[in-house]
Amino acid sequence: MTETTTLAPVIRRAGEGEKRWFFGGGVFTWKLGGANGDISLIEVDMVEGKWTPIHTHPVSESMWVLDGQIRYRINDDEHELGAGDFVMVPAGVPHAFIVKSATAKVLGIQPTCECEPFYRGASEPFEGSACIVDFARIAQSAQQNGGIEIAGPPPF
Repeated sequence: MTETTTLAPVIRRAGEGEKRWFFGGGVFTWKLGGANGDISLIEVDMVEGKWTPIHTHPVSESMWVLDGQIRYRINDDEHELGAGDFVMVPAGVPHAFIVKSATAKVLGIQPTCECEPFYRGASEPFEGSACIVDFARIAQSAQQNGGIEIAGPPPF
């Protein structure tokens, strides 16, 4: 006999959710994750110049830009994204981005919580954080938890 688990509804008001400082830069607010769902939704607040190296994930990754301007690179193609724009990158496809506006807010969406251990290992509770960018911690979490593979330096 197979046991079925029923998930409870989740409501997150503006500003609600677990806040963590991501060592790649930015404040992550978990809207939905492994503790209460089967997809990952993270609101990310970033400042101008925040960038990522070229990387891949074992699952698709989507980004819905809520505010600001972002330059997004997928393979060798660059795209300018603004408020209301959406991008989905399939699993295994190299991509990177840089924030071009003074601030930006995005909703990061992944169809599973498979990468959540990476993000948690590469972040710390926002309250009390010194908010230091530390790519060594990113690499350490990637090695220990999977969820991301760094494929090269930032292309910008």
